[in-house]
Amino acid sequence: MPLATQVKGTRPKSNPSVLAPAATQLEPDLLRLSSPPSLALPTSPDQVSIRALRPLGLGEVENLAEVNNPNLKAIASQVDQAKSNLRAQISAWYPTLSLTASNLPGFFNGESYNSLPDGSFNSTSTGISNTRLSGAKGGVGINWALINPQRVPQIAAARDQFEQAKNQYLIALRELRLQAAQAYFQLQLSDDQVRIGQESVRASLVSLRDARARFQAGVATKLEVLQAETQLGRDEQLLTNSIASQSIARRSLARLLDLPQTITPTAKEPLRVLGVWTASLQESIVAAYAFREELSNAILDISVANSNANSARGAVQPFLNIFDNFSAERYSGGVTTNTPSLFSVTGDGPGAYQYNVNNTVGLNFSWAIFDGGKAMAQSRQYKQKAAENSFKFADQRDTIRFQVEQSFYQLRQHNRDIQTTSREVISARESLRLARLRYQAGVTTQREVVDTQRDLTQAEVAYASALANYNTSLAELRRRTGLDQVAVCQPPKLPAEKPDTGIKVPVPPEPLQPACQANLRRLGQS
Repeated sequence: MPLATQVKGTRPKSNPSVLAPAATQLEPDLLRLSSPPSLALPTSPDQVSIRALRPLGLGEVENLAEVNNPNLKAIASQVDQAKSNLRAQISAWYPTLSLTASNLPGFFNGESYNSLPDGSFNSTSTGISNTRLSGAKGGVGINWALINPQRVPQIAAARDQFEQAKNQYLIALRELRLQAAQAYFQLQLSDDQVRIGQESVRASLVSLRDARARFQAGVATKLEVLQAETQLGRDEQLLTNSIASQSIARRSLARLLDLPQTITPTAKEPLRVLGVWTASLQESIVAAYAFREELSNAILDISVANSNANSARGAVQPFLNIFDNFSAERYSGGVTTNTPSLFSVTGDGPGAYQYNVNNTVGLNFSWAIFDGGKAMAQSRQYKQKAAENSFKFADQRDTIRFQVEQSFYQLRQHNRDIQTTSREVISARESLRLARLRYQAGVTTQREVVDTQRDLTQAEVAYASALANYNTSLAELRRRTGLDQVAVCQPPKLPAEKPDTGIKVPVPPEPLQPACQANLRRLGQS
């Protein structure tokens, strides 16, 4: 088998074309469901009271999730942060220009005293001097790193981290779409469970009514009435639990979609099979290896570790910079000297000034020849990190294959469950109908009706769960393989002509008579 670096490259780049981009704006009829401000915080019960139930389809749920979900927005911000970090590292190739200013303006006022060793004064070299100056000083400096061994590996690591951030956004987008589909399927399942619970309660009320009527007529026992009441209690508990699950599923979807605080979503579409997975298991595994960004990120982790190792090794290599520093200063004022004999001798006049201009161009060279082995130890540590990431790549590869196989086998299992549970529902419904007829005819007991009714409830719950699980496995396969090979279920096509069963029974045509005349003719013949 080829190595991953030969297939994807040592530094794979993100490929947004493998996934449909996220929606950037809501559909016109969903504008009222835009997310509230990120820092909004309700402070009164009215602001969190549910005022509207909004039916949503699966497509609308995906649109709302891509536009409103705050976690996806946060990951998109991380991509921008990684891009800014890369631009900051690339700036190491360019010279730096700095401007400094001091004493802008500056005022200096000082006094000095000079005397001879014996304490006497001399009019030329001793006395008290007062200095008063005012002015400004500024400079411009240019620095350019000609040789920087750490520059290239640091930029390479930042570029790889930027590609990782873009891959992580694609991963988050796929995961968000899967979570939105799972939450919607769970809401559909809870709706079906509520419907099943309501039907079970109604059926139990009918059974209890029949049992009480037969007990009052003296053809049934008190035990049958108690059995009917027990079954009614079970069905009422099932309905209560289903209503609670429905409320939780609705609010879970609202949290994922970041809807306004006063709106709760409901499922607009009934629970049904979404389609059939057409790709084989082997095709699904190979597609997952090709399109899963987790593998590309694992390779980029190896590249980042190698770049960090080169950067650590560059700390003990020569650095060479060229610089140009220009400075200028200007002062005005003078120095006044007072002596015991002449207390008004003045040096520079008030209008005197002085200025200095300096310009320095040169090279700076530095080389940390020995640092106690720190740089080499850090480089070795990052090389070991690269080896660790290669092992993580192998683990991620095996995990991806297992996830695809698990979803594929579970899809087949749930497909079989749909077939078996559908037949179970049909049989249970017919059994309940016959059991009620037998009970009304007095040839069976209430126990048979209760048992068949419980079997029907369990069969309908199992059938609804099989549908939801099947759709969930289908969504998982789409997310884990990057494929969209789902054939939409087509309604059965019924022929316009009656099928030939092979049995030839001649039926002579007869004119269709009104029902009243037919009855009178038969009565007259009798």
